[in-house]
Amino acid sequence: MVKLNKIYTRKGDDGTTGLATGARRLKHDRRVEAYGTVDEANSTIGLARLHTSTLHPEIDAMLLRMQNDLFDLGADLATPETGEPLPYEPLRIVAGQVARIEADIDALNAGLQPLRSFVLPGGSAASAYLHLARTVVRRAERITVELARMPEEKVNPEVVKYLNRASDFLFVAARVVNDNGAADVLWVPGKNR
Repeated sequence: MVKLNKIYTRKGDDGTTGLATGARRLKHDRRVEAYGTVDEANSTIGLARLHTSTLHPEIDAMLLRMQNDLFDLGADLATPETGEPLPYEPLRIVAGQVARIEADIDALNAGLQPLRSFVLPGGSAASAYLHLARTVVRRAERITVELARMPEEKVNPEVVKYLNRASDFLFVAARVVNDNGAADVLWVPGKNR
């Protein structure tokens, strides 16, 4: 269980931060950037939930699960595999979490008409915020994939899978909250030429 009784420690005043393993990394390190962007994505989902909590309780419950999973995912990224034993079992994203989000996508997508064009973010506040969250998750995914390709770094493959599915889920959820796609704002190529 996490217990935070003092918020500032002054340890980061030198431009470093501590990983869950106790190792110190520069605050602009790719691993720190990856889990920091996951945290940002989680915050944007919190904004979206301000607009889903009453009108779309089923999606809101899915988003709450996703927020918790993203904290798990951040903990996974903050605890790199080093080959050294840890005094605790590190929290890792597992295949079941990826499967759960796939099931949520399938359930939501079942009632949507196929797209005939790309969707512009908007239509409703909930949809716009879900699209914002989707783009932040995609950035977290790009950073995490870059981290995973670094020879000196190890990343749990389920982390990349989860981030990929999370952005797909947010896209589908954005369509559902837009009156099952009826209120989607569609891209019209070359419209303003």
